[in-house]
Amino acid sequence: MSNDSPRLQRPWRKKFSVAFSGVVEGVRGQSSFAVHFAIAAAVIVAGFAFGVSLIEWCLLILCITLVLSAEMLNSALEFLAVAITKEYDRYVKAALDVSSAAVLLASLGSVCIGLIIFINRIGLLLAWW
Repeated sequence: MSNDSPRLQRPWRKKFSVAFSGVVEGVRGQSSFAVHFAIAAAVIVAGFAFGVSLIEWCLLILCITLVLSAEMLNSALEFLAVAITKEYDRYVKAALDVSSAAVLLASLGSVCIGLIIFINRIGLLLAWW
């Protein structure tokens, strides 16, 4: 890529505008993103309700960001796959399967971290330990 590329010359305002447009595009019509977003909202409410610590907040926000980012990347690959071909292609299918697996792994890891944090909080609340 040459240095005179218009993409490299964009002001920061335009870069953020494009990024926010990407968020809208990634969210629009993606039912799985809506599910992840609803769960993220529930985690935030639970975090306030259980009074999680600063470190726990950092972990929860990192998990939420990881899952939503993985979902966005998965959506980007889905858009790209449709743009490349509308016919079955085993390599496109494999790429989409791998990107879905990335979302699954991020979600499972986040669930584990959330369970550790909230089970500990419930245990402290109920004086189990």
